[in-house]
Amino acid sequence: MDQPQLLARLIPRLRRYARALLADRQAADNLVQEALESASRLAKAPADEARLRTWVFSLLHHAYVSRPRLAPVSAAKKDFEEAIAALSPEQREVFLLVSLEDFSYEQVAAILGIPTGTVMSRLSHARERLRSLLMGEARLKLVK
Repeated sequence: MDQPQLLARLIPRLRRYARALLADRQAADNLVQEALESASRLAKAPADEARLRTWVFSLLHHAYVSRPRLAPVSAAKKDFEEAIAALSPEQREVFLLVSLEDFSYEQVAAILGIPTGTVMSRLSHARERLRSLLMGEARLKLVK
């Protein structure tokens, strides 16, 4: 399979990850387009599918972090999607790549350009934060 076909197969996963990061369909699609345009311009694309996937997600990540950030979301949230939005951008990136996109810690480290230990630490903190947010909401609902 040639590179354009491999890239085309990655579009649904790229869109899902971008939409989860941005919570805005149009902005997410623009981010995916930006990453795919970068991939098509660069001649150093890996030949095998697994490395290409990691490389393209890395391009998407770089496009994401180079965008202006919105103000942080407030702490207490009512559902899982809002709780994810309440994570720090660094925790959200790691959580989504591991949990939603099923990347290994090593692949996430390569995508984000950080050590594997940092991936593991951010994921642990993200999971604990989500647990705290979601359990806090469950307790509030039981009390009412």
